[in-house]
Amino acid sequence: MKTKMKLHRDDTVVVIAGKHKGRIGKIVRVLPEDGRVVVEGVAMVKRHMKAQGGQAGSIVEKEASIHVSNVALWSATDSRRVKVGYKVQADGVKARVDRKTGATV
Repeated sequence: MKTKMKLHRDDTVVVIAGKHKGRIGKIVRVLPEDGRVVVEGVAMVKRHMKAQGGQAGSIVEKEASIHVSNVALWSATDSRRVKVGYKVQADGVKARVDRKTGATV
């Protein structure tokens, strides 16, 4: 089932639950079908790569996905996490806003 995401690629987020709680990073990939996001430098896992052609086999470290409910948008200017709401602007464009201050995200 496709999940409605309030977070987008290149948003800065903070992990709010789980093993990596408190880490801040940028969203690399959004997986709306699974309700998950891949955050830069968070949930690192090791993958064993098989040798291909002239390239030797190796162990590669990369980010695993984490559930979208375990991250929150991070405001670097206020140094706090942000709850996201939506507001239709005067020109008719729908924009993401900070629910606390009303500022556009």
